[in-house]
Amino acid sequence: MYCKFVDQFVEAIDAWTQAVGQACRAALMDYGTDYPHHGFRIELQRPGARSRLIAILLACSAMLQPNALFADMIPVCHTEGLIHGFLVVRTLEGKAIADGQMTQDARGDRVTTHLIFRFKDGSVYEDTTIFSQRGTFRLLSDHLIVRGPSFKQPVDTSINASTGQVEVRYTEAKGKEKVIAQRMELPPDVANGLLLTLMKDIKPSVPRTTVSMVATTPKPRLVKLAILPQGEEPFTIGRFHHKAMHYVVKVEVGGLTGFLARLMGKQPADTHVWVLGGEAPAFVKAEGPLYVGGPIWRIQLASAGIF
Repeated sequence: MYCKFVDQFVEAIDAWTQAVGQACRAALMDYGTDYPHHGFRIELQRPGARSRLIAILLACSAMLQPNALFADMIPVCHTEGLIHGFLVVRTLEGKAIADGQMTQDARGDRVTTHLIFRFKDGSVYEDTTIFSQRGTFRLLSDHLIVRGPSFKQPVDTSINASTGQVEVRYTEAKGKEKVIAQRMELPPDVANGLLLTLMKDIKPSVPRTTVSMVATTPKPRLVKLAILPQGEEPFTIGRFHHKAMHYVVKVEVGGLTGFLARLMGKQPADTHVWVLGGEAPAFVKAEGPLYVGGPIWRIQLASAGIF
């Protein structure tokens, strides 16, 4: 009975996909192949033409949405505890632009992580994350503050994963402060502030792991992060030689927004993360943007200065 149901379900999905695909191809033929460019503009000016095109784009983009029904909850392979580490942010050319430190305190299965970067131009990136580690990692709350000239605009984002309440405070170009407060249906795998922690417990033998994240632009929206292992790469610390697993983290935006972003080549930049595996895994390095549309920066372990 179960197999029969699955077969019927697959057949229905295949039929629906073919129907939408034919509609998309027909739309492209009607609006692109058979008309010159100026004819396309004239056609869009006819009554109802734009509405029909938008409906077709929505139907096409529905096929491309990340599946929100399935969540990859990351099992706790290595219990998180006390941490006090020091980091540095550099450009890809090697110029140091910010100093950082990360502290972590665990009380029972409840863990609080505080990450802060202080930039040389006075900018600040500060993220406080609280999560539980009962069998799997689960976000409880995240509070991110970014301000200063290194960032596109000041933003203060608070996420209560238990209630789904998300609040974004930001300042417009003219200096006016605005607040967006809304309740969202947050899946259990939402990973704001948790990515570097989760990377230490992701199995490199799994070709693709996905988690969710609330992205603010400044309006909050739910996106998927696809984590893809790329293989081990050697690195050295003094006379010690190690191998780190290289992961690529891709942002997957669903719906019409994601469809148009891919169509126009406006996909968010990938983030690359290197993690030392073994019995005591550790973060080694990351390269990617700290905010949507931001430059690619390198985050790595800092060395102590001269006493």
